[in-house]
Amino acid sequence: MQAVLNPPPPTTGKAVAIEESPGIPVYIYATVFASFCVITGLIWDICWHLSIGRDGLLSPPHLVIYLGAVVSGLFSGYEILRKTFWGSAQEKAKSVKIWGFFYSSLGSLFCVWGALSMLTSAPFDDWWHNTYGLDVTILSPPHTVLILGIIGIQFGAMISVIAVKNQIRFFRNIHFNNHKNLDKVLFWLFALSAGFLLTIWYTLISEELGRMRTHRSSFYIFAGAAFPILMMAVGKAVSHKWATTAVAAVYTVLMLGTLWIIPLFPAEPKLGPILNHFDHYQGFQFPLLLIIPAIVIDLLRNRFAYLNDWKLTPIFACAFLLVFFVVQWYFGAFLMESPYARNWIFGSHYWYFGNSPDWQYRYKFGPWMVESTPDLLKGLGIALIATLISTRIGLAWGNWMYKIQR
Repeated sequence: MQAVLNPPPPTTGKAVAIEESPGIPVYIYATVFASFCVITGLIWDICWHLSIGRDGLLSPPHLVIYLGAVVSGLFSGYEILRKTFWGSAQEKAKSVKIWGFFYSSLGSLFCVWGALSMLTSAPFDDWWHNTYGLDVTILSPPHTVLILGIIGIQFGAMISVIAVKNQIRFFRNIHFNNHKNLDKVLFWLFALSAGFLLTIWYTLISEELGRMRTHRSSFYIFAGAAFPILMMAVGKAVSHKWATTAVAAVYTVLMLGTLWIIPLFPAEPKLGPILNHFDHYQGFQFPLLLIIPAIVIDLLRNRFAYLNDWKLTPIFACAFLLVFFVVQWYFGAFLMESPYARNWIFGSHYWYFGNSPDWQYRYKFGPWMVESTPDLLKGLGIALIATLISTRIGLAWGNWMYKIQR
């Protein structure tokens, strides 16, 4: 039997009489598709830089990213104009008013601003490359503007879905059979949009979460601060037994899909110095095993649904950090050192063209990659504090999302 963590709000006959049950607007599908485009385009762009080095304003990965921005901007912008000029009084009452004139859903507002930010970053990024050369970090100034726009679109897509889902939940007790299938579709749209957001969350700090860092406490400090905030929020936002697991599964499938598909295509370095020669794309990173702590969190979430958020916080935080540390510590060693990880499935053999393929620490931990036991324990204590804070914020964020209907 599926557990319901947050009971639906009561309905009244009067409310049902004057309102129609909402469906799934077209712009919802468009924003989720746009969210998919921008994250896959971004991962492809990272692989492009690892494999080819030199790109341009209209490189194929950039076009996929811009496609997501355009789709999100156009469909969300049209939805704002439709509500403003042709929307009913009920629609406007459920909308957010912008600049005292425009009416918009909260999700559409984020999507439009995200699209504008992304499209603004394009010429900025081209100028940056022409002036300063190749980026040496993911978070260069133009990339920061781009990623903020991507987060805006992905957050907007997630909020758009959850708002419609919450509106439909309002009518569930009255028309349950009519909405059962619709609710399933919305759940998976939510899982997709939240999973894409989790992927960009990971991409932002991926430089701190490589396999070479899995035996340092900083790896777990970054993970504990970054991931529970979203994973706990999605578990609170929807009444589904496996919400957190579904979102983590979307992240895992997307990362594996790009890792397995992109390296099938030919590519060669075009920017010196070239120390590592190859003729196909180099893949990104194997996904973190977030799905395992996600399963544990869902089990605990349904087991202790009666507890308040302050009591849930230490349970969830300790469970996440303990499970993630155990599985990622040993799996990181496998990815780093085992010859069985140097293949198409795990991708540990992929290597940047500017690095020597004969580096002695390519497949083993260097002395600076490990810590003494006291330093590791101290760092894990900091990671626990970060995880507790992230978990509590995530639970509060999830409660807020659960109530969104605009």
